[in-house]
Amino acid sequence: MSHTAHIPSHRKPRRTTSHMAVRARVAGGVLSTLTVAGVSAASANAAEPAAQTLELPTLTADLAAQVAQSADATQQAAANYALQAERDAAATKAAKQAKADLAQAKKKAEATQKAEAERKKAAASRSSERTTLTSSAGTTTAPSTSSSTASGSAAAVIAFARAQIGDAYILGATGPNSWDCSSLLQAAFKQAGVSLPRVAQDQSATGTPVSLSNIQPGDILYWGSAGSAYHTALYVGDGKFVGAQNPSTGIAEKSLSWDPPTGAVRVL
Repeated sequence: MSHTAHIPSHRKPRRTTSHMAVRARVAGGVLSTLTVAGVSAASANAAEPAAQTLELPTLTADLAAQVAQSADATQQAAANYALQAERDAAATKAAKQAKADLAQAKKKAEATQKAEAERKKAAASRSSERTTLTSSAGTTTAPSTSSSTASGSAAAVIAFARAQIGDAYILGATGPNSWDCSSLLQAAFKQAGVSLPRVAQDQSATGTPVSLSNIQPGDILYWGSAGSAYHTALYVGDGKFVGAQNPSTGIAEKSLSWDPPTGAVRVL
């Protein structure tokens, strides 16, 4: 017998095959349990929706600058829109005013053309009368009574008119040293107690119309149409008249052939 046979061995005994199989089955059961637990936990996590967290942008200096720039752009666009609206309104107003001015100018042009036509018509009438007086001077310009034999009211009127010869002609003047055509006749007839209208148009429609072939001293001569004459003068006899003709001649005595009148009226 060996001298070491009485000493027990300290080595672990070998595990048998059956013991290792038992331990393998135990380990497999633990792993199965852990696997099922993991699957259940995963299913639970899948069933519950995950909460989402929104991260707001941080207001940095660049972002603030962009916001301010956007606000400025919006304000500028609004200002541009208002300015354009004002320009459109001004253009519309200017167009309306131009249309009104054009209509007014057209109206004035028509009035000017009408006045020119009337002037030419009056000039043609005066030319015709001049021709008539020239061709029949013995009848038309030789009245039956001369100024030297005029008496009474007619003589007073003629005397006053002749006393003003040499005075100035000023449109609208009423004496004593300057006159226009109608104011001279108004003042002259006042010497005979006759009140004449102030303007030539009305004077040409006053009294009784007489033909130029039968005029007498003291009759009123007119140029133009009765009721719308543009000039009047006083017939003084001997084929002459006294009147305030124009600024260049002043108050003067002229023959009928110098400027033949259109018609005549008698108030005395």
